[in-house]
Amino acid sequence: MKNKAKINAVEKTAKSIFMICAVIAIFAVCSITIYMIAKGTPALKSVGVLKLLFGTSWAPTANEPAYGILYIILTSIVGTAASVLIGVPVGLLTAVFLTEISNKKLAAIVNPAIELLAGIPSVIYGLLGLMLLNPFMYKMEKMIFEDSDTHKFTGGSNLISAVIVLAIMILPTVVNVSASSLRAVSANLRAASYALGASKIQTVFKVTIPAAKSGIMTGVVLGIGRALGEAMAINMVAGGSVQIPLPFNSVRFLTTQLVSEMGYAEGVHRQVLFTVGLVLYIFIMVVNLVLQKLRKGANTDE
Repeated sequence: MKNKAKINAVEKTAKSIFMICAVIAIFAVCSITIYMIAKGTPALKSVGVLKLLFGTSWAPTANEPAYGILYIILTSIVGTAASVLIGVPVGLLTAVFLTEISNKKLAAIVNPAIELLAGIPSVIYGLLGLMLLNPFMYKMEKMIFEDSDTHKFTGGSNLISAVIVLAIMILPTVVNVSASSLRAVSANLRAASYALGASKIQTVFKVTIPAAKSGIMTGVVLGIGRALGEAMAINMVAGGSVQIPLPFNSVRFLTTQLVSEMGYAEGVHRQVLFTVGLVLYIFIMVVNLVLQKLRKGANTDE
């Protein structure tokens, strides 16, 4: 009886702790949402929704200030999508190699290297991109636009550099989560596939990956979250100009917009930056909700 009473007391205590943690998490999300809405909506009234969200000119310190953030929004969408299109396939194929193809000795060398990539601070990625990637991009820029009179040379700080850095930064997340999901697939599925005459590659792409797609989607969600939220590294390699997101243009993302100008912004300018933060927040929430729907669909298919 005493043991049962102790077990019941422990369970009640655990339930209370879990409930408190859940309430704190919900309260934190609601507080952030309310704060961002409260701070981000005033600029929509003072500047105007159309001028702010669909304007293409950004000149907050001009005699007639302009606060158009359309190019900044498009840059975030294009840059994130391009980095995911590069990083996710490379990360998934790397995870397949580590779990299905490589021998244990090679995997023991590669796995720590990938984990090391995950632990490198973002500013180091930005520094390497600034010192190694940007000079190479500048050479490419001079080769392509050598005879152009309209192109503004950026010194290699452009959208392509930002996309490459982002793609490298999301690799560890995609690789680690995908590899864990692939390892969790039952060996019976692989054995059944081999018994039906399938080759190893056929088994990987038609059995193992589809069985692990829910976990792989989780890795994609986390990778997109990192790509959307990255600021420091991108600020160092993207150039920082508000322009249409073309490959060799100097560009500015939503995150780098906040990092670049929040320190000295005042009045309407500061309100607009909070609106930029609100747009980024909504963007991240929408992407997460869509990917969660897709992941639930994957679970249902299974």
